[in-house]
Amino acid sequence: MSIINNIENIVSAEWLNNHLQAENLLVFDATISKVVGDVSALSNYKIPKSQFFDIKKKFSNIKSPFPNTIPSVAQFQKNAQILGINNNSVIVVYDDHGLYSSARAWWLLKTFGFKNVAILDGGLPEWKAKNFSLEDKSVKNVFKKGNFNAVYNPNKVVYFESLEAISKDKNFKIIDARSSDRFNCIVAEPREGLRSGVIPSSINLPFNQVLVGNKLKTKKELQEIFKSLAKEHQHLVFTCGSGITASVLALAATVAGYNNSVYDGSWTEYGTLTIA
Repeated sequence: MSIINNIENIVSAEWLNNHLQAENLLVFDATISKVVGDVSALSNYKIPKSQFFDIKKKFSNIKSPFPNTIPSVAQFQKNAQILGINNNSVIVVYDDHGLYSSARAWWLLKTFGFKNVAILDGGLPEWKAKNFSLEDKSVKNVFKKGNFNAVYNPNKVVYFESLEAISKDKNFKIIDARSSDRFNCIVAEPREGLRSGVIPSSINLPFNQVLVGNKLKTKKELQEIFKSLAKEHQHLVFTCGSGITASVLALAATVAGYNNSVYDGSWTEYGTLTIA
C-alpha cells in the first residue's frame, strides 16, 4: 500500500476515496450533535476504515464545568495513541453535518502538534453524494497503538485570563462565530441558565458565512471575508458558544493565511464568569 507524505488543511471526497487504502492514513468521524437545530443529519453509516474521534468524552476535560474544554497533553496523547496515531500518520477528519465538529478535531490535533491533518470538505453528505462506499457505524476499526508525541502549542489557544487585555489590544481582533441573533441578544442562548451577551470589542461572523452548503468557501473568498473584518497584521481570536464553531472560523482563517487562536471557553465560560 502507498504512503502519503503530507497533506493540506482541506481534501475532497475524491481525494480521500483515491487514498483510502494508504498505509499511514487514518480517518476519523468527529460528529457531535448540534446545540441548535435538529439531529436529522446524524447517520448510521460511516466512511470505511474510520474510527470515532470522541470530542466529548476522550478529547475534552470532562471534569471542567464548561463543555468541550481542551484536555491536558497527557490525556490527548494517550487517547490519540489508542486511535493508532503515529508521528508519521496522515489524518482526515469528517462529520455527519458537513463541516461542523470536524473542525474542532482538526484544531485540537493542530494545537497538540500534529501537522498532517485535513478536513474532508463537505463531510459525510459530500461522500454520500459521490456514492462512495459506506459501512455501518457499528463496525469497530481497531489499529495498533500509535507512537504520537503530543506537543502543546500555546499560540493556538486563548484563555479567559487574557481576554480583557486582548479586547483592548489593537493587534488582536475577537470574532464571534455565533448566529447574528445570538450575538445581538435577539434570541436566548440555547444552554439553560446562560445569559446573553458579547465579549467586549468582539465582532460577529456567523460560522455558516464561510461555507457554501456543506463546503468551505474558496481561499480567495475567505480572504475577502477576513479582509473586510480585520487588518492583515492582526491576530484573530475566535469565540462561539463552546469552542466548536469557533474552530470552523479557525480553519477558514488558516486557509486564508491569517494567524489565529480559539478562545477555548467561549461564551459559555465568559457569560458565566462575568456579570452583564
